Amino acid sequence: MPSVLPDGDPAPEDGTLPSSVVEGASDRRFGVYVHVPYCRVRCGYCDFNTYTASELGGTSRGEYAAQVQQELRFASATMERAGLPERPVSTVFFGGGTPTLLPASDLVAMLGGIQEQWRLAPGAEVTTEANPDSVDKAYLQTLAEAGFTRVSFGMQSAVPHVLRTLDRTHEPERVPLVTRWAREVGLQVSVDLIYGTPGESLADWERSVEAALATEPDHISAYALIIEQGTKLAAQIKRGQAAEPDEDLHAEMYELADARFSEAGFSWYESSNWARSEETRSRHNLAYWTGEDWWAAGPGAHSHMGGVRWWNVKHPSPYAERIARGVSPAHAREILTPEAIRDERVLLETRISDGLPVATLTDAERKAIPQLIADELIDGRSAIRGRVVPTLRGRLLADTVVHRLLS
Repeated sequence: MPSVLPDGDPAPEDGTLPSSVVEGASDRRFGVYVHVPYCRVRCGYCDFNTYTASELGGTSRGEYAAQVQQELRFASATMERAGLPERPVSTVFFGGGTPTLLPASDLVAMLGGIQEQWRLAPGAEVTTEANPDSVDKAYLQTLAEAGFTRVSFGMQSAVPHVLRTLDRTHEPERVPLVTRWAREVGLQVSVDLIYGTPGESLADWERSVEAALATEPDHISAYALIIEQGTKLAAQIKRGQAAEPDEDLHAEMYELADARFSEAGFSWYESSNWARSEETRSRHNLAYWTGEDWWAAGPGAHSHMGGVRWWNVKHPSPYAERIARGVSPAHAREILTPEAIRDERVLLETRISDGLPVATLTDAERKAIPQLIADELIDGRSAIRGRVVPTLRGRLLADTVVHRLLS
C-alpha cells in the first residue's frame, strides 16, 4: 500500500503562502512536477502513491488531465497573490505511478496547461517516466512533437528472475526497442535500474548494468532497493520467503556500476545518477538537491517554494473533490527555519558532484574537513578549491560525512 503522508501544520484552503517565499525567489529556478498516480499492477517493493484500477474509489483516469490543469491554474493564482516574480518553467517532470498509462494526448494537454500558466524557458527540460511496455513509437513521437525532451524508462533489471521478484511486468527484450524508438524521435533517453533485489547476485547485477549500457542511453539512474514496511516484499522477507538485504553486497554492486559507467563515458553527478555530459544531467533531479522551487500537482505530490513545503491529499478521490471545490488540495505543510534550511543544504549538496560550498559551513564545522580528507571521504583538491565533494567511498558513507560536518 502507499506510504503514509507526514504530519505537518494545517494548509490553508486558499493556498496562501507566507511572505518569506518571495525572498531570493529571483535567484531560484522554478519547475513543475506532475504526479500521475496510476499503475497497471502494484509492484511488490513499491510504496509510492499509486493506485490500480480497483483502488480508484470512483474517480476516473479520463478526468485526470482536466483536474491537473485546474490545479495548475490554482497554482499560478496562488503564486501571483504571494508576490512571487514571474519566472519561466525551467524543468517539467511527469512521474508516478506510470504517466504513460494515460493517453499521450493527456500528457500533452497537461504540458499545455503548464505553458498556459507560465512560459517554458528556452531549452526547458520536459521529462516523462515510462514503463517499457506502456509506449510504442507513435506515442513517443506525439510527446516529442509536443515539446517533451526526455523519457526515463523503468528498466530495473535485465534478469527475468529479478524482474519477477520485483513484480515487474515487462520483458527485458522490450527495453532496447523502446530506447531506440525514443532516440529515433529525438528524445533523450534515461534508464532506471534497481540493485539489491533479494536473490540478485553480483553476476545478475553486472548483466543488468551491461544491458543498460547496450541501449546507449544519455543518462542512467541506479538505486539500491529499500525495503519499505507495508509492502508485499517486506512481508515476504518477514516470513522468510525472501532474503534480507545485504549492505556489503549493495556496496559491491554500487562500486561495480560506477566503474562500468565511468568506463563507458558516464560521470556521476548525484549519488544515484550518471550522465554522458552536463547537458544530459537531469536538471529536474538536481533542482531537488539544490533547493530550487517547484509546484507539484496531483494526489500526494510534494511542493517546495522558498523554504515552505506542502503535500497534497493522497488518494485521487479526495483530490478530485477538492479540485472540484476550487480549494487547495494540500493536506499539510511545514515552514522551515533558516537553520533547518541550512542543515538540509549540507545534507543534500554533499551528495552531488558540484559539491557544497565550504563557506556554507561554520568555522567549527570546517574543522571536520581535514579528517574527512584523511579518511578518503571527501576530495582534497575540491576542498582546497572551496567545495565539499564526496569521493566514491564518501558516496557510500554519505550519512557519515554529514554527521561529522554537523556534529
